[in-house]
Amino acid sequence: MRVRESSLFAALLVALLVVGPGCTAPPDAVPLPTPVSLTPETADGGELPPAERRALDRALARYLRDRPGRAALAVYDRTTGARYAFRERTPFLLASVAKVDILLAFLLGKRGERLSGYERALASRMIRYSDNDCAHELYLTIGGRAGLDRALHRLDVRHTRPGSGLYWGWTRSRPSDQVKVLERLTDPGGPLPARSRRYALDLMSSVEPSQAWGVSAAASQEGAVALKNGWLPTEVHDGLWTVNSVGRLRVRGHDLLMAVLSERSPDMESGVDTVERLARLTVRALTRPATPPAPWATADV
Repeated sequence: MRVRESSLFAALLVALLVVGPGCTAPPDAVPLPTPVSLTPETADGGELPPAERRALDRALARYLRDRPGRAALAVYDRTTGARYAFRERTPFLLASVAKVDILLAFLLGKRGERLSGYERALASRMIRYSDNDCAHELYLTIGGRAGLDRALHRLDVRHTRPGSGLYWGWTRSRPSDQVKVLERLTDPGGPLPARSRRYALDLMSSVEPSQAWGVSAAASQEGAVALKNGWLPTEVHDGLWTVNSVGRLRVRGHDLLMAVLSERSPDMESGVDTVERLARLTVRALTRPATPPAPWATADV
């Protein structure tokens, strides 16, 4: 889905990390899209075969050669167990993708307890509408920077550094760490009970339609998607844009967890284009049907 010009101004307002007076529950008059149910499935981990890895490395590098800024990604195919990461040594600002980390830490702290109506309103607006005030309130609830850092280390998410003070959007991370966050959030063998996992996926599968871009571009039309995006023009990059997308998608029988992070795009639309193209190239490579062996390769000689 393309970012409409009419939504760009709203995106700028949402993206600014300003602490507000509080968060109110969504009005009843605002209908939410019907959540998509995703049933978790697990598989043993493994690396992408070397030949396929090199081919995908070349394809992604070739595309990025003419793109502004830099980008990196990681993906885990839960159906085949394959993992792949690309150019992720240097961390990226997460912007609103950090809200998925906050959600995980919050649900972990609840220990399966039923959320109050107000807590559900906070989490709903934080994920579905990318509400910064609600994210700030939940960030304080989990103990701010120290609380998020403790929760992530407990879950073996070790290359993510929460932003200083209360600036959760300045959290820095690698794509593979954000894939780990998605794993902990959705894995039936992970730290969250089934109720919490379903709730998180319901939120991420029903985001505001104008924010449903990013990794979803790689999903087939009938595939289910659960995602969260982040977008922010940053002073540290002279006003250039950080544009990120993480999520879970089903494509041609594959259950994929993916994180694509980028920075220094001249505008939001350019960043979205980069993220979506990288997602498409990667998903296409991971879900391409295997080439059957030549007849003589299996002949009984």
